[in-house]
Amino acid sequence: MIIKTLLAAVMATSLIAPSAAAVEKIEFWTFSMKPKFTPYFEGLVQQYEAQNPGVKIEWVDFPWDVIQTKLVTRIVAGTPPALVNLNVPWADEYARDGLLTPVDLLIQDARAQYIPSTLQDLTFKGKTYGFPMYSNVAVIAYNTVLFKQAGLERGPRSLDEQLAFARQIAARTGKAGIAPALAKIDGLFMQQGLAVIADGRAVFNSRQHVALVQKLADTYKAGGLLKESLFAEDNFPAVVDAYKGGRLGMLLAPPTALKRIQSDARDIYAITDVAPAPLGPTGIADGGWLIHFAIPRGVHVRLLPAVGKFARFLSNDDNQLAFAKQASVFPSSIKAAADPFFLELPKQAGAAEKAVAVGARSMAHSRTLYVAGVSDYDELRRSLVKAVEAGVTGKQDVQQALDQAVLIWNRKLASQRAL
Repeated sequence: MIIKTLLAAVMATSLIAPSAAAVEKIEFWTFSMKPKFTPYFEGLVQQYEAQNPGVKIEWVDFPWDVIQTKLVTRIVAGTPPALVNLNVPWADEYARDGLLTPVDLLIQDARAQYIPSTLQDLTFKGKTYGFPMYSNVAVIAYNTVLFKQAGLERGPRSLDEQLAFARQIAARTGKAGIAPALAKIDGLFMQQGLAVIADGRAVFNSRQHVALVQKLADTYKAGGLLKESLFAEDNFPAVVDAYKGGRLGMLLAPPTALKRIQSDARDIYAITDVAPAPLGPTGIADGGWLIHFAIPRGVHVRLLPAVGKFARFLSNDDNQLAFAKQASVFPSSIKAAADPFFLELPKQAGAAEKAVAVGARSMAHSRTLYVAGVSDYDELRRSLVKAVEAGVTGKQDVQQALDQAVLIWNRKLASQRAL
């Protein structure tokens, strides 16, 4: 939801009230953590209050699709929570609209504990806007039987190899090789070092963009791409089902997917091995999506040191490690990410354990890839995906399809600049 729209709606309801802050009370918000993580957060609250007499912590959890509206309402009313869970695109938009408080002074003594790329995700115009909490990263699980039949002995080390391996698997086994999430083609462009927008204009019809989409088209024509739900907004369920059914050579997914395969398809799990997801020319790993704690605008300045102390507690090494173990995600803390839980493989480790270790080693390269500063971006992205679908499936020349989508984008972007 666009922040400016929310602001206008809230102000129209005259919910503006004087700023108020209670030094002894810290209210923090998360999204979609109840009921699974209720014991974890209630335990943290009890521990912190016991260690800090006189401080009262209030935990509030909202569904992910409600929290933005609730937050804007409270910010405009002058009664924001002290801390709130956000993802990076939300934080970028809030920061641009002046709805967040930079945390550079509050995080300064703890900066060295976080993986540098997570702090880079939260740095906008030279200021840091959050305390990193957790993220994820993708790995490649591959069917070793299909690989052997195709004459392949290892996982791919680049996007070009992924597509070449996929074509080889299709040619020699009749099975699809890979199933990229092409509804997120913008992220793939960026991971490969190709801008989506430059200087306020769409630029995804360049020679390099066309060449990448043409490689996808060639692989599709050769049968190397899984055609089921290839352009769906969420193709993950169909992709996992295809892998579990032995119909897909490679699965690009977070390590948690291996647990599903282990429980649902033990025969396929037994012949699965794991490799790192290749880094693009940018050195960025696939699958990053950082969640953090931010401080909204309007938190009283007298409360900020106490809020910073609590935020550092929530995101310290021990607490990040404990949460990551429970949630099957990766911590943003250097020490926690290097814990033996992630990196040490037990004897006779299966694919699930290997995936965790491989993912943990890739976390240093994890970034949240998104296009910032564009209103109605989802609508524009859908027009890009339709163009890519037309090009990949052979319904339209790739260059022509991307040219037409760029025209749509640039008309929309021009109208936004005129406002």
